[in-house]
Amino acid sequence: MEKVLGDVLGFAAGVAVSPLPIIAVILILATPRGRLNGVLFSVGWIVGLAVPGAVTLAIASPAGASAHKHPATWVGALKLALGLFLVLFGARQWHRRPRDPSQARLPKWMDAIDRLSLLKVFGLGTALAALNAKNAPLTIAAGAAIGSAGLPVGQQIGSLAIFVVIASLGLLAPLCVFLLGGERARSTLGDWKDWAARHNVAVMAVLFFVLGLKLLGDGISVLAS
Repeated sequence: MEKVLGDVLGFAAGVAVSPLPIIAVILILATPRGRLNGVLFSVGWIVGLAVPGAVTLAIASPAGASAHKHPATWVGALKLALGLFLVLFGARQWHRRPRDPSQARLPKWMDAIDRLSLLKVFGLGTALAALNAKNAPLTIAAGAAIGSAGLPVGQQIGSLAIFVVIASLGLLAPLCVFLLGGERARSTLGDWKDWAARHNVAVMAVLFFVLGLKLLGDGISVLAS
């Protein structure tokens, strides 16, 4: 299980460093129902990671993802494809990054965050976790890595839970600051939001590229062995 956790923690850290969802939760915390909206958004995020991870795990385990404690060939091919996607997408993001960080613009949908219903806040958290171009491949890769390790069901579920918790730390940190930080929380969160907004594209591009290279290496290793 230790080897699986080593792989899973790397994927989870990549998901946790997600500037755009962090900006979104900070904006949500500033709404009139900030406390409730922030909790709902975070729960939606957790669901958006747990469900795809569980589905991948359910498919991988009985589909022969592990052959004699060794990842099956299709797991290597999956990691290779996901890694190639991340590398190419990262290169595209880097090319499109603003040359002047102060000129960075947030997505237009963020302007409507203060008008979202409770259900839409939950749905936004779920969508940003499950449909993000970085998070989805990493969640699938984590599920495949757990399923290919030949672990007992209990350890598989535990490994997936650890992945989800670590991957959610990026959102839980602003939420905890808001709930526990008192009057200084708004200023602190505002500074975080401004930094993330300026460097969102560059940070994401580097993460895409680095994590893509890792998945490419993992895929090649599985296919070559």
